[in-house]
Amino acid sequence: MSDLMASDLITPDAGEPPLLSINEVSILKAAPLTRLSLRLREASLKAAGSAFGVDLPVLPLSSATADKRAALWMGPDEWTLFAPENTSQSVVSDIEGKLGAEPHSLVDVSERSEAIIVSGQRAAWLLNTGIFVDFSIDAFPVGTVSRTIFHKSPVMVWRIGDEAFVVEAWVSFMDYVSGLLVQSASELNAA
Repeated sequence: MSDLMASDLITPDAGEPPLLSINEVSILKAAPLTRLSLRLREASLKAAGSAFGVDLPVLPLSSATADKRAALWMGPDEWTLFAPENTSQSVVSDIEGKLGAEPHSLVDVSERSEAIIVSGQRAAWLLNTGIFVDFSIDAFPVGTVSRTIFHKSPVMVWRIGDEAFVVEAWVSFMDYVSGLLVQSASELNAA
């Protein structure tokens, strides 16, 4: 996955001021996206990927992007699909049309979650204030995605660049997650 492809899809929300912007790290609210939760059997992988326009990744912790779309591996039979905000109906229609009667579950979860973009040379350090995952580029390369816990909140973390991550949480948890990240970043200003 290239940084460019993810940056074409995951962009800052132009209507929102930065949550944090200091020399070494920034936290920006991401623009709204279509988010779909897809569950299906292995036999339907190619058909679903063809309909979505992105081959569904089959390796744990991986993602795939193409043409302003992304598929993130969430489990052996589960993917999160991202597409531009105004494409929900067409994406669902395309996938449902291609899969037909094949057993699957495709649910629009666009309103369930929000995302922030954490970037800068101290982005990994900042995430490590609440997540116990090795975010070094060797251990967590660009394109890696993982569900984990930030303090007490479930989150999804997707590395979209050498120094850039998307952190997604349910809407009801996002103030908690972003607030703690901003509070932790105050240590950078104090140092």
